Amino acid sequence: MKDVAISEQETILRQTYQHFNDRNIDATLAMMHPEVDWPNGMEGGIEHGHEAVRKYWTRQWNILDPHVELVQFIKEKDGRIDLTVHQVVYDVEGNLLIDQIIHHIYTFEDGLIKAMEIQLPVD
Repeated sequence: MKDVAISEQETILRQTYQHFNDRNIDATLAMMHPEVDWPNGMEGGIEHGHEAVRKYWTRQWNILDPHVELVQFIKEKDGRIDLTVHQVVYDVEGNLLIDQIIHHIYTFEDGLIKAMEIQLPVD
């Protein structure tokens, strides 16, 4: 039987990806700690807090159309969650830019997403 906390985290992450793919910023941010650290995969660096993440996604979605699907969910020994995800990114004209499997590593605090890291595939 799954640990209840793991089930709750998995549910939160599945909902987060659905909200992200639906472009529902408010619902996505509701899954995150107010002091979330979120990677800026487009420009580099880390966005800190809800408003910074909102501004980043608004910029991103004006030029890119990313879609991310959860493939595998693993709880690491250190408590972080390692998600294998399938990321497909198009430009606004519909041209395929990226189609890859990557890892998103999550840290939770107070039942909310506190941080996410991106691990790119190793060549």
